Amino acid sequence: MQAKYPVKVQAIRSTGRADRFYVFIPLPLAAAIGLDAGEKLQWSLADRNNLSVQRLGPPTRPVGRPGERKEKKAVRR
Repeated sequence: MQAKYPVKVQAIRSTGRADRFYVFIPLPLAAAIGLDAGEKLQWSLADRNNLSVQRLGPPTRPVGRPGERKEKKAVRR
C-alpha cells in the first residue's frame, strides 16, 4: 500500500533577500522513515515532474515496523 501526502510549497519573500521556498514533510511520513529534526537531506531532480530526496547520513534512531511497541527501560533512582 502506497501512502500519499499532498503538500503545498510555501514561499518566503523578504525585501533585500532572495526568495525561499519551503516544503514540509508530513509527520506520518517522517515517522515512517525515522526522520529527526536537524538531519541533512539532499534533493535530486529526476525530471521536471519528479524529485527524490536522500538522507546524507545514517538515521539518528532506529526505525521500527508499523505497530511495533518499544520496550520501556527501567529507570534507576
